[in-house]
Amino acid sequence: MHWQEKKGLAAEQFVIGNGAADLLFSLVLAEKPQKAMIVIPAFSEYEQALKTVGCEILYHEVKKENNFRLGTDLTEKITSELDFLFLCSPSNPAGQAVEKEFLIKIAEKCEKERVRLVLDECFVQFLTSGEEASMQLETGRFRYLFVLQAFTKIYAVPGIRLGYGISSDKALLERMETVRQPWSVSTPAQAAGLSALKEDHREEQTRQLVKSERERMEKELENLRIEYIPSEANFLLFNSEINWFEELKKRGILIRDCANYRGLGNGWYRLAVRLPEENDRLLECMKQVLNERS
Repeated sequence: MHWQEKKGLAAEQFVIGNGAADLLFSLVLAEKPQKAMIVIPAFSEYEQALKTVGCEILYHEVKKENNFRLGTDLTEKITSELDFLFLCSPSNPAGQAVEKEFLIKIAEKCEKERVRLVLDECFVQFLTSGEEASMQLETGRFRYLFVLQAFTKIYAVPGIRLGYGISSDKALLERMETVRQPWSVSTPAQAAGLSALKEDHREEQTRQLVKSERERMEKELENLRIEYIPSEANFLLFNSEINWFEELKKRGILIRDCANYRGLGNGWYRLAVRLPEENDRLLECMKQVLNERS
């Protein structure tokens, strides 16, 4: 199966990389932005990539009070003074998706102001609407839009390292190729990607399983009186005075301590939504911790 069949886009619009992070760094190196804005809390590699070229970084912080959902005030901050805008939907680590209608308005403003919109959609396949929620087909309409996706999230193979960018800006993709190391995508990763393209039903099966388990875990967290952020992705962000990273580590479970996320800080943790039996073990361990403390 070819990209044209799977995505409805020309193969020339794709750039393949050694994971999404590889493409982030290549994109920044190719463009060398002087001023960029990141919607936070966010994936730390956006900031790391920008710092490699000495870029001035501004931050647009979304608030806990609104479940870290993006507000319309962002469009007011998109001006010609910016070179880049980094946005993630569904967001990492909160799992909040931006409505497509609003994404189009953001893309229109970026196009008008000539701001490169880097839209990280690595978790978009987990949304109930699936790839219908994606902006990938809008790349032909917006030359300044760069959509970032990955095989490794929905197919749960992060160690394979296989991500891809989508853009209609041919000159940008050519510049990216000139700054990238040769042979950045391994043969096993290519084989995994080709195999994934043939699994038509896997995405939907995974999406339904994650949705069902995520909703069950949210109810369990409510029962445990643990404050969490409702998610649309394959993880849950929650806040607690208990050091859950250390408590669960003692029991052989690792979760993500989100203290180093700009805009969060101590007390924030992220749980992955995994297979039912794994989720059961996690929840049982959390109950044990709470029982011991009471």
